[in-house]
Amino acid sequence: YVCARCPQQRIGQAQFALSMPLSADNRQKNLSGIAWMIASMAGFAIEDAFLKTVTKQVPVGQVLMMFGFVGLCVFAFMARRVRVSLFQAQVFTRHMLFRAIFEFFGRLFFLLALALTPISSATAILQAAPLFVVLGARIFLGEKVDFKTWMAILVGLAGVLIVLRPSADDFSALSLLAVIGTLGLVGRDLFSRTAPPSLTKEVLGFYGFSTMVVAGFCYAIWEGRAFVPLQLAQIFMIASAVVAGVFAYIALMTAMRTGSIGAVTPYRYSRLLCGISIGVF
Repeated sequence: YVCARCPQQRIGQAQFALSMPLSADNRQKNLSGIAWMIASMAGFAIEDAFLKTVTKQVPVGQVLMMFGFVGLCVFAFMARRVRVSLFQAQVFTRHMLFRAIFEFFGRLFFLLALALTPISSATAILQAAPLFVVLGARIFLGEKVDFKTWMAILVGLAGVLIVLRPSADDFSALSLLAVIGTLGLVGRDLFSRTAPPSLTKEVLGFYGFSTMVVAGFCYAIWEGRAFVPLQLAQIFMIASAVVAGVFAYIALMTAMRTGSIGAVTPYRYSRLLCGISIGVF
């Protein structure tokens, strides 16, 4: 225990702790977080592929509402199975409100970017997310980020641009949709990191997918397009996107709350490898 009246002693012990190598327990947490992050990115890549396809045939608002509704039902069922209350006092806080706002803009605008812009430009912009997440964790959460992590992120971003080779023709004013979507998803992830432990992944998932229903409803009113009856192939694509999205959401929440942000965030670039694999398949 450190005496509260000795700030110099507290600072000295904190500096000593930061200079110590990672313990075996922290290494294991980081490895577990990395594995969950890679699994999450694979799930999101599959989700993107299905949503990109179905939004060519079905209005974006309708897709987002159906996707969110089925997803929230899945998370409600999971919460009931583990006997976790969805209506806790900590849900109705300013912290969760900000998380919902970022989720709203992140999901809506990135789905619009997938539907309205070339997937190469939307993917290239999304790959800036690791840089923003680590930067936000350093500024707002006070997490220590070493030089190797910064270099890994910057080299990874350069590699993404080399592989995708987005040209000036790929980017337009509509590319701002992907920028806003990316910033929204970054904010969502940072607020997920600081969410109280009592708000489990089932609770966060329920309210995250509930936000998608609201986002889809608002966009459907703004767009003014009539909903269309779904064919069997479209139902299959939306259902497959939900399965992949629920898994990816759970994996992402687990990754962001397991390892350190600096350790797990660079592995977001695995989303590109998964996306290329899906494209080849």
